[in-house]
Amino acid sequence: MLKTIADPTDCEVRSVIQFLNAKKVKPAEIQHQLVEIYGENVMTDGMVRKWVQQFNNGRTNVHEEARSGRPPVVNDGLVAKVNEKIRENRRFTIRMLFDGFP
Repeated sequence: MLKTIADPTDCEVRSVIQFLNAKKVKPAEIQHQLVEIYGENVMTDGMVRKWVQQFNNGRTNVHEEARSGRPPVVNDGLVAKVNEKIRENRRFTIRMLFDGFP
């Protein structure tokens, strides 16, 4: 029985796709192998095909490209503050957290 890997990084999965694609493995078989090792929720068949196509078109970078748009508002400091509030009062409500972090 194969050992499954939980919570792989996106670039790790894309690296596996790039590697198997270079070995001329078909996208459907790549998807099958990904599911076998990483589990059912690793990546859809359509996304595997998209990445295979991008690698066939000359893409070499497995990391996401910077996109325009709204930057994320969650950072380590905010997570620490929310954890602190939860530890202060385990009977908190979402409304209490909302009021504490406008």
